[in-house]
Amino acid sequence: MTTPHPPVPPAGSPQNDPAPTSGAGTPTTGAGSGRSGYLYRKVALHLADHPDQILKVGDITRAIGAPSSGAVFEALKKMAAAGHATHHRNPHRFQITQAGIDAAGALPPAAPRTRSHGSAGGRQSRPAPVPRPNGTLYHPRRLGRGWDVEELRRLRTQQVPVLLYGPPGTGKTAMVEAAFPDLLTVAGTGDTVVDDFLGSYNPVPGGGYEFVHGPLVTAMREGRVLLVDDATLIPPRVLAVLYPAMDGRGTVTIPAHGNEIVQAVDGFYLVAGHNPGVHGAVLTEALASRFTVHLHVTSDWDLARQLGVPKPVVAAAIDLNADLAAGKTVWAPQLRELLGFVKVRDQLGMSAALANLAGIAPQDAHDDVTAALSRHTGTPITALALGKR
Repeated sequence: MTTPHPPVPPAGSPQNDPAPTSGAGTPTTGAGSGRSGYLYRKVALHLADHPDQILKVGDITRAIGAPSSGAVFEALKKMAAAGHATHHRNPHRFQITQAGIDAAGALPPAAPRTRSHGSAGGRQSRPAPVPRPNGTLYHPRRLGRGWDVEELRRLRTQQVPVLLYGPPGTGKTAMVEAAFPDLLTVAGTGDTVVDDFLGSYNPVPGGGYEFVHGPLVTAMREGRVLLVDDATLIPPRVLAVLYPAMDGRGTVTIPAHGNEIVQAVDGFYLVAGHNPGVHGAVLTEALASRFTVHLHVTSDWDLARQLGVPKPVVAAAIDLNADLAAGKTVWAPQLRELLGFVKVRDQLGMSAALANLAGIAPQDAHDDVTAALSRHTGTPITALALGKR
């Protein structure tokens, strides 16, 4: 089914001007460029820059400097047909979806498109989102004189180890994955043992055993990055296996494999993650002293809004995080939960998404989360449950 064209507006209306034509009577494809897809990119990137807004065709046309609102409307219809935008009618308005945001992040830039931020040395362009191994995009954040992904790579070249700390779900792992495509990861728990780093004997088909080296050894030999996630959940005596690899020696010994000695090659680098509020997490002095940089990672509320989280929901999350810091509640949603909220909203609707966000809170924080969401959104929240047939 073809979406009908918008009604022709009164003369002089900027919203739905007819598309200009070339000498052959064919609608132009973009703002004077003649390149296929040029206008589509500009439209998609403009919507991605305003994820919270439902925009009129005329407003988009003026913002991107396109000569024809009719051509812009055609591009918007294509976005809606692809599931990248929601089409509201009477009047025709469009809002980008999460799928559209993801797709826009992978588009070549439709010049001129510069996101700049003032700095002491002038204007510095924001880097493009960086793909992670799971296909999602990481949006770099400011760190020091640059951007976090770039600065982490620079610290690696200088062999300055980094400990990332902050609540679960704030993007610590995502940042490291975006910075280092050659990453290996050990997910720490209270049951992590030395063999999880160094390796162990595994059975082979036909009988017998062979020694399989662990991720620490692989990272040292191949000059790769090792992320020890939730490092402070690992027993201190187990974490001690890392220390000789991090200091001037750059070696580890594998007792289970004939005291084999492994020497780190250039490029080997170690990053660790610490969730201070998680039960059982203990940051020992021995571990803390091995990391030159301790980087606090919090949720990026501006990014949450940019990625389509409604402003009242972000405001509720900010209040809950303030209460968490003050000891008034035991849990608060972070960026991970807010992005999950957007996915649920897009599939099940706003009421279900609010109920689900309150429902995933720990029991001790459920009432606090429900009250904050209700207060900011003005929506009564009940448990997400199946209805009658």
